[in-house]
Amino acid sequence: MPVELDEKVRPSRELGELIQLIQKGAIAQRLDAAHSLVAFGEVAAEALCAALLNEADDALRDAIAVSLARVGGRSVVSGLAPMLRSDDAAIRNIAVDILKELPQAVAPLMETRLDDPDPDVRILLVNVLGSLRHAKVEQWLIDVVDRDENVNLVAVAIEALDEIGGAAARGALSRAADRFSHEPFIVFSAENALLHISSRA
Repeated sequence: MPVELDEKVRPSRELGELIQLIQKGAIAQRLDAAHSLVAFGEVAAEALCAALLNEADDALRDAIAVSLARVGGRSVVSGLAPMLRSDDAAIRNIAVDILKELPQAVAPLMETRLDDPDPDVRILLVNVLGSLRHAKVEQWLIDVVDRDENVNLVAVAIEALDEIGGAAARGALSRAADRFSHEPFIVFSAENALLHISSRA
């Protein structure tokens, strides 16, 4: 659940002051601001996302990531989505890790971004799906396996279905083995996933 602003627990410092501190303060001040901004809920999402992008200290990046996960909500997801295109692998991985913790807020992103023209973005989103606790995860993965032409992405989706797929995934896995019959790894992975699904039935 996203954090909602509660007047009774409002930090003693105002939002503007905390944003200034997280942008330009000393390390201890930036750390304190990252924790304190959580109390402002989604109002603080933009500032926390900007701080994550600009922060060079690894420990502070981790603290900001924890705060973003605690705030949650669509504002956080919207702020993190562009980071999936970042040239900084650490930023991409942090964004993925936070998104995994926000299943309900992430759902609209999955509905629109699984067709992203950048296959690297689609692969990152499928990595999120593998750990996402949402009722539509299996169907999203099935859609990827059925429709996507990128062999690496289909392989990642099959791997996820191997872990969480049920009877509904059998058709897509069989079709993938046929569609990518020239790719031995896809055939092997699909057949292996089918065996594991059967063993869980």
